[in-house]
Amino acid sequence: MKFFNFFVFLCPFLVSAQTFTGPGGPIADNPATTTFILNVSGLTPSTIDTANFGLETVCIDLTHTWDADLEIYLISPNGAQCLLSGGNGGSGDNYTNTCFNAFASQSIISGNAPFTGNFIPQEPIGIVNNGQNGNGQWRLFFVDTYPADFGFLNSWSLTFGNNPAPIPYSISSSNLPIVVINTNSQFIPDEPKIMVDMGIIWNGVGIRNNLTDPFNHYDGKIMIEVRGSSSQMFPKKSYGFESCDSLGIENDTGFFGMPQESDWILSANYSDKSFHNNVLAYDIGRNMGYYAPRTQYVELIINGDYKGIYVFMEKIKRNKNRVDIARLNNWENAGDSLTGGYIIKIDKFTGNGGQYWTSPYPPAVNPGGQTIDFLYEYPSGDSITPQQMTYIQQYVDSFEDALAAPNFADPLLGYKKYANMYSFVDYFLLNEVSKNVDGYRISTFFFKDKYSNGGKITVGPPWDYDIAWGNANYCGGNVTTGWAYQFGNVCSGDSWQVPRWWQRMLQDTVFQNAVQCQWSYWRTRMLNTTKLFSYLDSIAMLLAESQDRNFARWPILGNYVWPNPSPIPTTFLGEQNELKNWLTARINWMDVNLPGTCYSLGEFEQEHAENSFLVYPNPASEFIFLSFNDLDSKEVLIELYDHTGKRVFSRKESTLTGMNQYFIELTSLSLSSGIYFIKVEGKDLLLKKKVVVGK
Repeated sequence: MKFFNFFVFLCPFLVSAQTFTGPGGPIADNPATTTFILNVSGLTPSTIDTANFGLETVCIDLTHTWDADLEIYLISPNGAQCLLSGGNGGSGDNYTNTCFNAFASQSIISGNAPFTGNFIPQEPIGIVNNGQNGNGQWRLFFVDTYPADFGFLNSWSLTFGNNPAPIPYSISSSNLPIVVINTNSQFIPDEPKIMVDMGIIWNGVGIRNNLTDPFNHYDGKIMIEVRGSSSQMFPKKSYGFESCDSLGIENDTGFFGMPQESDWILSANYSDKSFHNNVLAYDIGRNMGYYAPRTQYVELIINGDYKGIYVFMEKIKRNKNRVDIARLNNWENAGDSLTGGYIIKIDKFTGNGGQYWTSPYPPAVNPGGQTIDFLYEYPSGDSITPQQMTYIQQYVDSFEDALAAPNFADPLLGYKKYANMYSFVDYFLLNEVSKNVDGYRISTFFFKDKYSNGGKITVGPPWDYDIAWGNANYCGGNVTTGWAYQFGNVCSGDSWQVPRWWQRMLQDTVFQNAVQCQWSYWRTRMLNTTKLFSYLDSIAMLLAESQDRNFARWPILGNYVWPNPSPIPTTFLGEQNELKNWLTARINWMDVNLPGTCYSLGEFEQEHAENSFLVYPNPASEFIFLSFNDLDSKEVLIELYDHTGKRVFSRKESTLTGMNQYFIELTSLSLSSGIYFIKVEGKDLLLKKKVVVGK
C-alpha cells in the first residue's frame, strides 16, 4: 500500500512521450520553397523548455534525388527556426526514417546518404525549447537550392517528453552591442525582404550590455533577407536589411556612430574563424584614404536563438558618406549629367537580375572561352536608361581599348586618360597582401563620377575578403608566394577569371614604380608587422569573451569549413597565430618580389602631426604623391612652381575629401631637373612643400 501511494505521488511529474504526426506531399524544385504544417494541440504540459519538458526528436521520411540540394528547417509556433540538415549527403538520395535527436551518436554533417537512423541535427533543436507554448502551428520548411531534382515527403513527426533537447550556450550580457530580431513567426527568405522588429542594446563604448536592458540604440522595424552567394550554404546566415518605418518605407538611420543610411548588412563570417578578414581589409582601405565599409562587431539573437558574433556593416551604395559620386537620375541622359555617377561590379550574377554587358577583351587566361562581364550596380539594372547604359559601356570600352593600344602607358593618350591610376595601385596592393583568391574577378567594384567632378574610373571599394588572408585551400589561396592577379595561371578552368587590366598596367614602369613607392610607404605604417599585429591583438581581445559563446553555438573550431586550409587550428588563439604567421611570410615575400623602384624614400618629409602633409618620393622623377590627413576642404587648388616662381602645374580638385590623396604625373609636364615647390590652397588651408625633381 505504501508503494502504491508513492507511485501515485510521482505520476504528475512523469509525462509519457507525446508524438504528433504531420502530413506529407511533393517538395518543389528550385527556386521554390515548400512548407508542411502540423497543428499541435493538447500538448501537456503546454510549456516547452530545456529543463523539464520539451521537444526531443524530429523524424522525417522522404524521397529525393541529390540530397545536398535540400535545406530542411523546423519552425516552431513562436518563429524559432532550426536547420535540421542543409547541403548534406552529396549526390545521394533520400532521408529514410531519419530522426534528429540531440543525444544521437553521429551528426548529420558526417553522415552519408541515404540517411537512415538517428542523427544530431545541424543546429540544436533545443532552440525551440525556449519557454514557448508548444501548442500551435509547427512547420517543416524545405528550400531546394538547385534545379532538376525532385522529392516527396512521405511523413514527419515531433516527439515531446521529459528528456528535452538542450541549448549548449547562453547569453545574458556582453561587452559587444546586442542585436535582437523578432520575425513574428516569419521565415527569413533569400528574397524578398520581410518586415520584422529589431532592437539594439548598446550602452556605449566600454559599458556592458545586458539582455534585460531596454533597446536604447534602436527599437523599430526593418526589412530583412538572407544575403550572399556561396556563403548561403552555411548554416550561419548573413543578412541584408533596410531600416524602415511601420509602413515599410526606408528610413535613414545612423548605427554605432556611422553616417545615416537605410541599407545595412549583418555579416556572419562563418568560414573566417578569426573574425578578422573583412574588418582588416576594410580598415586598410580606409587608412589608404578610400571609402571602405565601416564595421561594428555585435552579437545577434533571432527569435530567442543566439546566432553568435556578427559584423554589422555598411552596404556599398552611392551616398555622400559611402561611394561619394553624383546622383544619376533617369532623366539625365545628355551632357555632363550623363557622365556620372556610375558603380559597376565584376561578380557572379547572384541577385543581380541579369543586367550586364560583356567586355570585348576576354581574360588573359580563357581556355574555356571565359569572359569578363560588367554588372550594373548603380544605377541598378532595372532603373538605368538605355542612354546611360550606352555611355558607361562606351567609356569602359575606351579604357580597355587604351590599355590594349601600343601607347597604353602614354599619360595623355593611354589608360590614365580614363582611370585614376593611383586607386589601381592601392587596390592592387590590398588584394596582393591579402592574396585574395576572389580578388579582381569576383566582388570587384569600380565607379565613375561626372566629368566635371574628375570623371575617371576609380577601382573599389574593397569588398568580400572572408576567404582572403590565407583562408582558402584552392587555387593557391593559402600559399604565401605568387600573385593573386595571376589566378588564371593556377586555376585556368575556373569560370571567373581576372581581367587583363592588371597584367597590362604592370608593364608600365610608372605604374610599377608607384606600386613600389606605395608599398614602401605603407610598410612603415599600417603594414608594419608590429603595428599590424597590435591591431589584430586588439580585435582578439575585444572578442575574447564572445568567441566562446559563438563557438559553443557553432562548434567548428578544429573542424573543416569550406574552404579552410589544413592544418586547422583547434582554438581561437590558434586562429590568430595562424593569421600572423601567414601575414609575416606573405609580407616578407612581397618585400622581395614587388616590381618597380622608388627613389630616395629616405628623404620623405615625415611629419606626425594630426594634419601632416606628405610629398613623396622626394627626389621624384616620374610622379609625385601627395598625402593629407583630415583634409576638410571641399575644394582645393593644387599648384607646382619651379625655382623661378613660374607655375608649371595647376588644377582645382573637389573630390579629395574622404580620399585625402593626390597624384601628379611628371612625365607629361616635361620638367627639367631642379627644385620645385608644391602649394595646396583651400578654405582656411595653405600647405607648402619643397620637392626635388631629378631625371
